[in-house]
Amino acid sequence: MADVCVRIAPSPTGAPHVGTAYIALFNIAYARAQGGKVILRIEDTDQTRSRHHHEDRLLSALKWLGLAWDEGPDVGGPAAPYRQSERLDQYEKYALQLVEAGHAYYSFTTPEELAAWRSRRGQGDPPPYYAERERSASQNQGRAETADSYVIRMKMPREGTGVVIDSLRGEIPFEYATIDDQIILKSDGFPTYHLAVVVDDHLMGVDNVIRGEEWISSTPKHLLLYQQLGWDPPRYTHLPLLLNPDRSKMSKRRNPTSIDYYRRAGFLPAPMLNYLALMAYPPDGEEEKFSFQQLVDRFDLGRVNLGGSVFDLDKLSWLNGRYIREDLTPEALLGEMKSWLLNDEFISGMIPLMQERMPTLGDFMPRCAFFFAREVNPSLEDLVPGKREAADAVGMLQTAVWALEELDPWSGKEIEKAVKRVADFWEWPIRDVTRPMFSAIMGQPVGPPLYQSIVLL
Repeated sequence: MADVCVRIAPSPTGAPHVGTAYIALFNIAYARAQGGKVILRIEDTDQTRSRHHHEDRLLSALKWLGLAWDEGPDVGGPAAPYRQSERLDQYEKYALQLVEAGHAYYSFTTPEELAAWRSRRGQGDPPPYYAERERSASQNQGRAETADSYVIRMKMPREGTGVVIDSLRGEIPFEYATIDDQIILKSDGFPTYHLAVVVDDHLMGVDNVIRGEEWISSTPKHLLLYQQLGWDPPRYTHLPLLLNPDRSKMSKRRNPTSIDYYRRAGFLPAPMLNYLALMAYPPDGEEEKFSFQQLVDRFDLGRVNLGGSVFDLDKLSWLNGRYIREDLTPEALLGEMKSWLLNDEFISGMIPLMQERMPTLGDFMPRCAFFFAREVNPSLEDLVPGKREAADAVGMLQTAVWALEELDPWSGKEIEKAVKRVADFWEWPIRDVTRPMFSAIMGQPVGPPLYQSIVLL
């Protein structure tokens, strides 16, 4: 049992997602139940979106939840380095090995040619049509040595079938002819997910891959890479996705998805883990409240429920309340309240915003209460500026949300630029954009500086 090895492999491309914690929890619970090992690996091959500060937030959020790993970028280990951006030589080595063995090929197809192929594909062309000349070209090696840009693609079989064996779902058949020749090494020298995950899982000794069901369709590509590289594949388990109450895929459009939100809103780590476990693991009997150790003690991966994992914020709040009432003494609750209310990093960010606006110390909390509230209740009048229509105000606010979600870096200056872009898009004066934003965020049309307040939130 000690040989069991799992990995948590998040991408540092944004706020730490509850889905990451959900997958991490099941990996760690399984490994601890089996006496095995947990590796945390940072999958940062998307250089356009990956940021070190996102990695810092991610590790902080997972540690706040009480999740721990045995190897990783913060603790080291024999399989280091644990960031994919620091392992590029390994991916190039195995990509070239696949080319030399005839399992992959250099591709020089331009974006324009790809677009034309995709158009033809809609008219019935098979998936690999655009690459046929490159798959069979013998001169590609020499061309790659002089070309300005190229990628390396898998050479998928033209016919035949295979089977993905999932520990929960059993056999899942697939046809090779329906799968594209996937890029495995990009023109910038970075691998795609498919090559990197196979190489790293093998070299790090991962023998159990527990991940979300959205990766089922990619597993045939991974199995083929294992076969072509002469390696044994791991055991695969694909967990059900987290869902909104209407059973759509959980997204920040419908539910808060950042772990940081729940941390700042006053949720406790233990009920968060408890609730994430309930997403796919049925309790013994009717009692839904259990500790992480109790989960580990009775953990059986085969009991995971595939029926769907509905994330209900009201139920999480109810469970969090039970922990507050049943598990905390008044002294312990006082400690939690101090830790939450007097978070130095959070409060220190508010001080410059409030210092010029508070006649007395007693004015601090009333004027910054929105920082601590789970929700605010602005009036419709405050949300709709001037003679605007309510529907337009709602549309403008949604546009603002989308604009802010795309920001990186997250700073007051960038937020100000984004809000100005929203005003330009709607052809509204900037005040007609910022006034409803004040109200939506603070519950009132005036308050501390908007852009710096958004930074803190």
